[in-house]
Amino acid sequence: MGGVSARLEDLPLRPDLRGQKPYGAPQAPLPVALNVNENTHPVPQDVADDILDSIARALRDVNRYPDREFTALREGFAEYLGHGLTRDQIWAANGSNEVLQHILQAFAGPGRTAFGFSPTYSMYPLLTRGTGAQWVSGTRAADYTVSASDAASQVADAAPDVVFLCAPNNPTGTPLHLDVVEAVYEAADGIVIVDEAYFEFAPADARSALTLLPGRERLVVSRTMSKAFAFAGARVGYLAADPALIDALRLVRLPYHLSALTQAAASAALRHAPVMLGMVDEIVAQRDRITATVEALGYTPHESWTNFVLFGGVDDPATTWQALYDQGVLIRDVGIPHHLRVTAGTADETTAFLDALASVGSAA
Repeated sequence: MGGVSARLEDLPLRPDLRGQKPYGAPQAPLPVALNVNENTHPVPQDVADDILDSIARALRDVNRYPDREFTALREGFAEYLGHGLTRDQIWAANGSNEVLQHILQAFAGPGRTAFGFSPTYSMYPLLTRGTGAQWVSGTRAADYTVSASDAASQVADAAPDVVFLCAPNNPTGTPLHLDVVEAVYEAADGIVIVDEAYFEFAPADARSALTLLPGRERLVVSRTMSKAFAFAGARVGYLAADPALIDALRLVRLPYHLSALTQAAASAALRHAPVMLGMVDEIVAQRDRITATVEALGYTPHESWTNFVLFGGVDDPATTWQALYDQGVLIRDVGIPHHLRVTAGTADETTAFLDALASVGSAA
């Protein structure tokens, strides 16, 4: 089996994928990894024990295909989300990325477009191009906000088939209020996705776009278990929408796409939602501690309703990132000039990051 391996450019790759780069945040075995917005708190032991018991029971029938409609899990998500939702309005998949991919497969594709306000989640354009659709970037204000009138105007001009609204936004942490969602929905003829992956970290009085679902058959609200539920390794995302839209997603999903083990684990975690969400207040406290301290060091933190902080005023992001890396702290350079992003971890992880950043020197 010797010889020279083929290069990617030697293969008959789709023309629209040539030159594209895959998603990939650095992975390194550093003591403090705060670069991919994980919930760094471990799953509580009593919850982990129940999850293990549920998986063990599911293993007894693992020779059979799982429930293709993942009925119990959809019922669990409907109960968790509230707002009068039923299982017929719920969909789930292997992480919110697959949920979003299903929407694009059903409503985008060749000859169609998807739109988002940049900078935003880097997977949106990758998922869009992967389905053969074209990505169209809108713009934000200097503070990364977008107003209802400006958002509606940009969407009306672009006339996309799918609109992504990241609320709150990744990688900036910026909140996005419901007047923007309402204005964009009125301006759009296609599907409007409100990605609430970080919603649990927003202020307690913040209203979810779930409240806007009645009467809006083209509106989708997506969530994930990766963040607040500390379930990133399980890969479970979900959404709420009109039952007709859920039917459309059945046309593109792979058969039995959620394994019996995944269904069992996620359903068990949902049974312990209050305990799992008990970590959120501590994470928010560390986020606010990061914001205050990086500002005291002379940097410019942006308002965040998430579990991370984007901060500007970094003279040389690559050099600062490397200096932190050399001290065992991994954060993220998201490609925004003079900015870096850090996840709010445990108190000890936050201290390690702040001490390392202070040793690098202040921004002033």
